[in-house]
Amino acid sequence: MLKKAEVIAPAGNLASLKAAIDSGADAVYLGFNDSTNARNFEGLNFTPEELSDGIAYVRSKGRQFFVAINTFPQGDTYTKWYKAVDNAASLKADAIIIANLGILKYARERYPQANLHLSTQASSSNYESINFYMRHFGIKRVVLPRVLTVSEIKDLKAHTDVEIEVFALGGLCINVEGRCYLSSFVTGASTNTEGACSPSRFVRFNSTPEGGMTISLNNVLLNRLSPTESSPYPTCCKARYKTADGEITYALEDPESLNVLPILPDLIAAGASAFKIEGRQRTKSYVAAMTGVLREAIDACYKNPAGYTVRPEWKARTIATFEGTKETLGSYLVK
Repeated sequence: MLKKAEVIAPAGNLASLKAAIDSGADAVYLGFNDSTNARNFEGLNFTPEELSDGIAYVRSKGRQFFVAINTFPQGDTYTKWYKAVDNAASLKADAIIIANLGILKYARERYPQANLHLSTQASSSNYESINFYMRHFGIKRVVLPRVLTVSEIKDLKAHTDVEIEVFALGGLCINVEGRCYLSSFVTGASTNTEGACSPSRFVRFNSTPEGGMTISLNNVLLNRLSPTESSPYPTCCKARYKTADGEITYALEDPESLNVLPILPDLIAAGASAFKIEGRQRTKSYVAAMTGVLREAIDACYKNPAGYTVRPEWKARTIATFEGTKETLGSYLVK
């Protein structure tokens, strides 16, 4: 029987971890509370000691946990990333998600039995690259960047034995993952090395006299919101800009979220082994809602592939929870 595709859910803290497991996640992915992971926000993530309760909960439910070590060390900072790998291995993580070649080399040589996954931050989008990582570092799974069509994923999977994990719900990055430099221009702090698109020390939310809000990044105004508008993620790519004709608009990216539920059977047929929910920085309620919807959708798809359809209640739950009010298939259906 064909193995059912996994639901991989984000866990930015213990409450979200438990919500993900209770809502049907097969595995949670998480990071340590430092710059070795790509969601390095204040008050988010775990120390190795803090993980003990979370791991116990995961194990009690028969599920798995993955540790993301998916940023890029600079100069002589490698020892911090090595220590993160050591900690993940000592905690007996079911998988370690890594982006950097040097860290992969260390993990492979030091812990040859470790289950290594290639992070989306490595931006490996073709089978030659993926097979290179498999031959040299023994990766078992690749998290694909959000730039491929369904047909491209199908062709890629036909040429590799590495498991394929794809993003299914949540934020959609418009840039090449692991290669974005937008925040570097504004703050001098790189997303790829600090682990945050907009480091919190540079972000400011201020109320306006009209009851709205302004959002700034290092004193650069990103957005001015009316009282009825919800706040988008405070990043350069989701800011409003004045265009050449004077219009103030979301010139790079509207606040919208990825939702692959309409094409779930196509992605499974293309060879996806796991579906990932973006959002370790998001709330417990977001994690619970997204995990529950994806769990129900995958179960329904495997139970009756021919009769699969997106249920109205799934759409209602995603729209109510997503950033903004728009959903997109991203690059998946680009011909």
